[in-house]
Amino acid sequence: MASSDDDDRTIGSGTTFAVDPTREIASVFDDLEDLLKNGDVIESLSQRGVNASIALTAIEGLRAYLEGKKAEAAEDFAMVAEEIRGRLELARAAEGPKNGHGGHS
Repeated sequence: MASSDDDDRTIGSGTTFAVDPTREIASVFDDLEDLLKNGDVIESLSQRGVNASIALTAIEGLRAYLEGKKAEAAEDFAMVAEEIRGRLELARAAEGPKNGHGGHS
């Protein structure tokens, strides 16, 4: 991982400037959110068992984290993890026993 010092750059005369990718990151997230709100994309993801609403919440969590809003990010990520875990458990329960002994093989 790069350190936060990597955000400072020095140019010719020793002048430093800080790199702030805030707008670019926001733009990427905006594009990704628009994509995940597209009906065709939602349908395609749904066919693979991916919930677009959960993905959108994950994006919001990452956006919050990158903006330094760690408590908000933690809340979003916790909700995403809980939802995914719950859906996995439901899917496993629907599959039923695999080896005839009540457990999965």
